[in-house]
Amino acid sequence: MNSVVITGTGRYEPTIIVENEEFLNRQFFNEDGSISKKDVAETVRKFEELTNIKKRKYLAPKLVTSDMAAVAANKALRLADIADMELNKIIVAHNFGDVKYGSTQSDFVPSLASRVKNKLGMLNPSIVAQDLNFGCPGWLEGVINAYKDIKDNPKGKALVIGAESLSRVSDPFDIDSMIYADGAGAVVLETIDTPEKMGIISHLTHTYAVEGADMLTKGSSYKPGYMPSSSFLKMNGHDVYLFAIDKVPKLIKEHLDNSGISPSDISKVVIHQANQKMDEKILQKLKRKYKGYEFNKNLMPMIIENYGNSSVATIPTLFDLMARGELSGHDDLKKGDLLLFTSIGAGMNINSMLYRLHQDLADYRNN
Repeated sequence: MNSVVITGTGRYEPTIIVENEEFLNRQFFNEDGSISKKDVAETVRKFEELTNIKKRKYLAPKLVTSDMAAVAANKALRLADIADMELNKIIVAHNFGDVKYGSTQSDFVPSLASRVKNKLGMLNPSIVAQDLNFGCPGWLEGVINAYKDIKDNPKGKALVIGAESLSRVSDPFDIDSMIYADGAGAVVLETIDTPEKMGIISHLTHTYAVEGADMLTKGSSYKPGYMPSSSFLKMNGHDVYLFAIDKVPKLIKEHLDNSGISPSDISKVVIHQANQKMDEKILQKLKRKYKGYEFNKNLMPMIIENYGNSSVATIPTLFDLMARGELSGHDDLKKGDLLLFTSIGAGMNINSMLYRLHQDLADYRNN
């Protein structure tokens, strides 16, 4: 039986660590251009209380998103122990391309996937390089798309990367700028023969464009006159929160019901992280939809405290930490354990994927 499994993981963590205290001297503005009258120290304190973000990582000025993507990709390829010439496809999920330091201008011509292929010196023209713009769920959607591409190819191999530099497109005078971070994560997917279905078991994606397209957009700085020719990432945080805690549990339940999977069979929920309390609320609402079922303890690994929201890089970074034994309490998963991946972001897009480990997590790092 053909199964599409993850055989390698990798990540790039930016070197500039920005703690919440560094925002204490920041002046924030309201959407109408007026100066926020809220005490900055109290604003920062409440932000940490609501999101559990204490620090985030920013990309060094000399680097761009595709640089991070190439490093993460190279690590994943090495761990998978395959020659890059064997790849069928490269998918790079991002939303803003290569944004140079000091600018908010997106640059993705040529595509970031082509740039990564160039940086890795992949000469084989049969390796198709493709970008994917899908909001924060982009990396997971890239994995789903790669699965569709290679699942019927007994020798199929794909590289899926999520990379983003949100610090380059965030408005420093907008409170939401404290959420955003940079990073990159990657996986190698391979089609292998297994006695029973392993790896990617099923998936589901929804796009709520009518009610959700305007929740994350780009717009002018809240500070009047600041970089007037530039546009910055803007989010209606309250609406996103309400939307997420309503729609994500519904999609997950639909996915599990369609797949015939009991929630008690799930070992981990690997979820996108923009706000820890939002994710906890999503899990609480999901549990309420399954009264009478026992959920595993320690179900949802979180890294948002030290990483912030790095968009498409969040989930692959989280999984790489687990696979490499660097996330205490979440590094001992065994062959056959079932993971639920899920994400929500601009679009509004929501996706979910069930993944059954074909080997112990320890085997990833012992290859």
